[in-house]
Amino acid sequence: MKKSKVKIGQIDFVLFATIMLLVAIGVVMVYSASSYTSAFKLDDPEFYLKKQLMWVCIGFIFMIAAIKIDYHVIKKYTGIIMIITVVLLLAVLACPAVNGSKRWIPLGFAGFQPSEIAKYAIVLYMAKSLDIKGEKVKEFFKGVLPYLLVSGFYAGLILLEPNLSIATVIMIVTVIILFAVGARFLHIFAIGGSLVAAVGVLILIAPYRLERLMNFTNPFAHSQDEGYQLVQSLLALGSGGVTGAGIGQSRQKCLYIPEPWTDFIFSIIGEELGLIGCGFIILLFVIFVWRGIKIAVTAKDMYGTILGIGITSVIAIQAIINIAVVTGSMPVTGVPLPFISYGGSALVFNMFAMGVILNVSRQNANKN
Repeated sequence: MKKSKVKIGQIDFVLFATIMLLVAIGVVMVYSASSYTSAFKLDDPEFYLKKQLMWVCIGFIFMIAAIKIDYHVIKKYTGIIMIITVVLLLAVLACPAVNGSKRWIPLGFAGFQPSEIAKYAIVLYMAKSLDIKGEKVKEFFKGVLPYLLVSGFYAGLILLEPNLSIATVIMIVTVIILFAVGARFLHIFAIGGSLVAAVGVLILIAPYRLERLMNFTNPFAHSQDEGYQLVQSLLALGSGGVTGAGIGQSRQKCLYIPEPWTDFIFSIIGEELGLIGCGFIILLFVIFVWRGIKIAVTAKDMYGTILGIGITSVIAIQAIINIAVVTGSMPVTGVPLPFISYGGSALVFNMFAMGVILNVSRQNANKN
């Protein structure tokens, strides 16, 4: 029998427009948040803008390539991607530490962060394996435990950097995928409880994590040391009010918030664009999740469904954690705001993943 050709339709335009709008907002806000510091320290107010535009262009090329190539092709290279990811996660441990962590492999013109690959490598692995496993996922030892062990292995390597936040994202995404494909609720509940307990232990055994947790409850009591960054973030959000001070008018970016163009860029958005701007960003992420889930549910096969769920979860979990940290709703941790925070490898891999999910949507359009 001849294999039927894949019918290709149009990509999900709402999702595409949402992604590009988030990226465009990111470029503007990275420039706004970084211009003062880069002018003061680097004598070039457009330094980070130029680099972010470069990464956007590279990411856009990767996204278009992923849209054009059938997403099933990636399945063939999942094993290779998994092995390369392990090698890179081990290689980063031999690199010089930056701010006490070994998270980047220096490439001269930029730093490469292997954990950004790991998040999506796990999604690719689970999509390929669960597509074959089917109903066996309801069994704990055969259907759930293997994925916890694999994800736990990658999360463990990332913990060595140390990077608890990204390791936690990987485990949360793993649980979400398992739940979505039919794992028993009792198993998911037990796993969730175990993960919470594990995070608690990791916090207790690391003094700096425990300090963050304690300072989170009352950052103003430690406003000149451990609670400084969160206090400055809250001041930025509060001073923005409803409508904000206007683009480029932030005061907290003027050497108050450390590197405001990275993890705490949402606080600058709040100061310059106000509650309205913050609300609009959150709305865009809500739309992203809605369209991602819709694409996953209507995918032509289980592989596409799991890819859609996994990719959507990676972005959604990071956005939730970042906004929660910046607004003082959870302890400070290093998770960037997807598409908006400054970053090279994160932006490129996120945009490639967007190309994959948009490719899934193309094949949904003419689903029989």
